[in-house]
Amino acid sequence: MPRYFIWTIGCQMNKAESQQIAGYLDSAGCQAATSFPHADLVVLNTCVVRQSAENKVLGTLSLLKGLKNDHPNLQILVTGCLVNSHTQELQRRFPHVDLLFKPGDYPELIAWGQKQGIPIEQKLLRYPRNDAGMAPSPCALIPIIQGCDNFCSYCIVPYRRGREVSRPVEEIVCEVEELVRRGIKEVTLVGQNVDSYGHDLPGHPDLADLLNELSGIDDLARIRFLTNHPKDISLKLIEAMASLNKVCEHLELPVQSGDNDILKAMRREYTVERYKELVHIIRHKVPQISLSTDIIVGFPGETEEQFEHSLSLVQELRFDVIHVAAYSPRPGTIAWREYQDDIPAEVKKERLNKIEEVQATIASEINSQLQDKEVEILGEGRKGGKWFGRTRSNKLVFFEDAGDWLGQLARIQIEKTSPWSLGARLKNN
Repeated sequence: MPRYFIWTIGCQMNKAESQQIAGYLDSAGCQAATSFPHADLVVLNTCVVRQSAENKVLGTLSLLKGLKNDHPNLQILVTGCLVNSHTQELQRRFPHVDLLFKPGDYPELIAWGQKQGIPIEQKLLRYPRNDAGMAPSPCALIPIIQGCDNFCSYCIVPYRRGREVSRPVEEIVCEVEELVRRGIKEVTLVGQNVDSYGHDLPGHPDLADLLNELSGIDDLARIRFLTNHPKDISLKLIEAMASLNKVCEHLELPVQSGDNDILKAMRREYTVERYKELVHIIRHKVPQISLSTDIIVGFPGETEEQFEHSLSLVQELRFDVIHVAAYSPRPGTIAWREYQDDIPAEVKKERLNKIEEVQATIASEINSQLQDKEVEILGEGRKGGKWFGRTRSNKLVFFEDAGDWLGQLARIQIEKTSPWSLGARLKNN
């Protein structure tokens, strides 16, 4: 059986789908390789949400073309958001690719594998690994809904992943139960918009219902979910977060802009005032919550004053983490068709840097409040000779100990803080 290497870029959904692909290949007797040159089969799981991501994908495809010239038997498979319905055009551009399959189209992968003599099973399997790609991980990403119906003006995802399709509750619960039997302690439910989960299923179960079902699984320690949409998150879901012990106190809630006119142009369907009200409700119901958000700077037509509105929102709401990106026109989107990308690159970079500088100060102040506090982390692996894991509020923590903490919950005391991670020592039991 061939040795395989999976290269992944982009969102947590891509990472979850790479776990699934690894599971299928492992089920066929394939073995994971550590790099491109050591693999007989390479899978690229791609992202084109921003130009920078697409450039990395194209660069990697070029690298693999040279590798295949030297090793003609190398098999190259490409999935993710680069792959749309026009696969013939992609095949013309990249003739060295052996298979192009849309995100989540596992039947296409299975059929190709069987033609190649790779007996991939139909059974749903998932083998989580840590970021290095090889060691087992106690955390698993579980897709619960595919696609998106929102069509935000800047976003290519609905055009590549299609409309929303939810997985049945029973199927998700069975998968998580099986993963827990294999040692998984934490699951993260993922989708382009998890708050829309279940609207297309019989009986219309929602995310809160799913969280209740998963909370009843013995030996599952933690549950997370992402990404949320401010217009769709419900009070019922917030109440579930507050009442279910296994649901972690962390929420990703992308705001994208602090200006109402920009939000309208983005087709986000909420106002800054509504977003602030939502944050107030969440923090009131779940006092220990940590909030992360996404912000786009340099959207077409964004004035300096409108950017300052975003900066003021950051200063007012004080997020734990901000993922900030410069607007990147995506061919086929509404913004690409209707607006001119009129903000110079240097202005976008300046605005991005301002957000990051302010956020670094805020994150430093928030994390400093954990100094000398005792927290619980789940050991996820080792890096640089230290164990690492995350608190329930999703803070990355490193600590030293000779014991085996993989998949174990540990009580630790914070000794060092920074905007990006924490240092700790193990508490004596």
